[in-house]
Amino acid sequence: MKNKGTQTKLKIRKGDLVKVIAGDSKGQQGKVQEVLVATNRVIIEGVNLVSKHTKPNAATPNGGIIKKEAALHISNVQLVDPKTGKTTRIGRKLNADGKLVRVAKKSGEEIK
Repeated sequence: MKNKGTQTKLKIRKGDLVKVIAGDSKGQQGKVQEVLVATNRVIIEGVNLVSKHTKPNAATPNGGIIKKEAALHISNVQLVDPKTGKTTRIGRKLNADGKLVRVAKKSGEEIK
């Protein structure tokens, strides 16, 4: 069993284009808005929408039900290859400058 203090290296970052590969939102694509490192979850723009009941406040004077993105586990999403548009795994390589960069396993393309 893992210790609470250790954390794994997450390969998906904010701004990446990802595709959901499992769950109710399977097949949907979107940009990563936030990565929750502590819980290994990501929030993706326009994916996994839930209805949230809100009380009246300054922002929403009438209150009501709003649609909001919920977090997905990071294992249920996969990066979309910038070259081919298909899902791919992520590797790390040294580039010409000697800097460690992320690369798509399928095409070998560097991920910006």
